[in-house]
Amino acid sequence: MSRSAVELPDDPAELAALLDAVVARFARVPLAAVSEDVVLSVAESLEQTHRRFDGVDAAVLVEISDRGAYRKAGYLSVHSYLAQGLRLGDGAASRRRASAAGIGRFTAMTGETLAPVLPDTAAAVTEGAIGADHVREIDAVMDKIPAAVDAQTRARAETQLATVARELSPSGLRGAGIRLLAHLDPDGALTKERDRKRWRGLALLPQDRQLMSKVRASLTPALRAEFEIMIGSWAAPGMNNPDDPQSPAGALEAADPAVVAAAAERDERTAAQRTHDGLLAVLRFVRAHGEASGTGGGRLSSQLVITVTDRELREHAGVALTATGTRVPVADLVEVAAEATPHLAVFSQATGQPLYLGRGRRLASKAQRLMLFARDRGCTAPGCSAPFARTQAHHFPDWQDGGPTDVDHLGAACGRHNRAVGKRLGDWETMILIDGPHAGRVAWRPVGERPGQRWRINQIHHAELLPDQRPHAPPALDASRAEAHLEAVLAA
Repeated sequence: MSRSAVELPDDPAELAALLDAVVARFARVPLAAVSEDVVLSVAESLEQTHRRFDGVDAAVLVEISDRGAYRKAGYLSVHSYLAQGLRLGDGAASRRRASAAGIGRFTAMTGETLAPVLPDTAAAVTEGAIGADHVREIDAVMDKIPAAVDAQTRARAETQLATVARELSPSGLRGAGIRLLAHLDPDGALTKERDRKRWRGLALLPQDRQLMSKVRASLTPALRAEFEIMIGSWAAPGMNNPDDPQSPAGALEAADPAVVAAAAERDERTAAQRTHDGLLAVLRFVRAHGEASGTGGGRLSSQLVITVTDRELREHAGVALTATGTRVPVADLVEVAAEATPHLAVFSQATGQPLYLGRGRRLASKAQRLMLFARDRGCTAPGCSAPFARTQAHHFPDWQDGGPTDVDHLGAACGRHNRAVGKRLGDWETMILIDGPHAGRVAWRPVGERPGQRWRINQIHHAELLPDQRPHAPPALDASRAEAHLEAVLAA
C-alpha cells in the first residue's frame, strides 16, 4: 500500500502515540533477514524522517513558546522546560531553541503568524533534505554577516546556504559558510564596531570531572589589547610562579629586575601556564584591594565564601564549595585562604543551629545568608543550577503573607524562581519539609492539581548526598488506541 493511501489521524496526541507505537514495532522487526539494499534504503528513509521531525519539533516548540505552556508545567521559560522538564540538559535545550528560532513560525504581538527567519532553510527541513545541525550552521553563518550588508544580499546568502546544505554535511556547510563570508566582506571593511560588540563574549564552561574549566571567548580588539598588556607584565617568565617561593608577586614593573631574572632561569612553565598564573594573580590582587576598600556591600557574591564539613577539613580530603558554585579540592583550601580573607564556614554533618530574626526585618542578615549557603548551596528550585551567589533569601510563607525572617523559614532561590512563587496557576508554591528523609529541606511544586505532581527538592547542589528524587513519571499515553490504529494501517 502506498504511503499516500494511509489514513492518519489529525489529532496531534493520537499522531504522537501512533509514532511511538511505530517506533516500538520497528524495534522488534528482525533486520537481519532483509537484504543490504533494503537496509540501506531503510537508513536513508529514517534519516529523512529524522530531519522532517526536526521541523515538527520546532513547530511544537513554537506553540509552547507562543502560548506560554511551559508555565502550566511549572517552569519559568521554554529553556528550563526543555532542560529540566524534558531532561535534555542546557546544551541540548539551547540547540533546540536555536533551531526553532531559525525555522519556526512564531506569532507576532499583533497575532499574525510570522514567516521563518530562514525561509529556504525551513523548506529544506520540511522536505527532510537537511536537519537541525544544518540549521544551526546556517544560522551561525547568517549571524556573522555584517550589519552593513543589505537585506536582499542577506536573503540571497540564506538561499545559497540552504541549497548547498542539501549536498553537504554540517561541517562541510561550515566551510562553505566561511567562504561565503569572505566573499561578502573580503577585506573586513564592512565589519563595524556594532558587529564586534554583538559578537563579543566570554563564557566560563562547567567544571569537568577533574574540576578543571575551559573558557570560550570572542574578544574585542580592546580587550585583547588589555589582555596582552596584562600577560606581558603579570605572566612574564619568573613572575607569579606558584611553584617558586622566591618568585616575585604582582606586576613586572614593580619587581626587582635581578630577582625576576633569577626566577626566570628557574621557571619551567609553558606560556599558557604562565598566562593562567598571571591571570590568577591579577584577580586575587583586584579582590584583595576591593575588600580593603570596603566595596562589595557585604554581598556573598563579591566575597570568597567556602563551605566544608569538619570531617573533610580534618582529613584534608574532599571537595569544598564556594558561593559562586565552584568546587575546590580541600587540599587547595590552605593556598586559597592564604591569598585572601575568606569567610570559611565550617559546619558539622549534623544540622546547624538556626538563627532567628522574626518579623523585625525583611532582609536576611549576613550570618543567615552564610547558614543558608551551608544548607542549600544554591537555588532550591527543582532543576535550577544557579549558584548561591545568584540567589535571594526566600520566605516560607512569603513575607507579605506574614512569613518571618528566620533561618528555618528561609530558603535560597534565584531571582527568577523567587518571583515565580505565587497562588495562580503556573506559579510555584514552596514549603520546608517537616518529616521524612529530607526534613528541613526546601520543597517546591507548581500551583494546581496535576496528575503525578508532588513536592520536589533540588538535587543539583546535593547530588552526592541524595537518593533519586525525580518527580513521578507522567501518565503513560494510551498505547492501546495507537496499537489498534497501527494494526489497521498494516493490515491495509
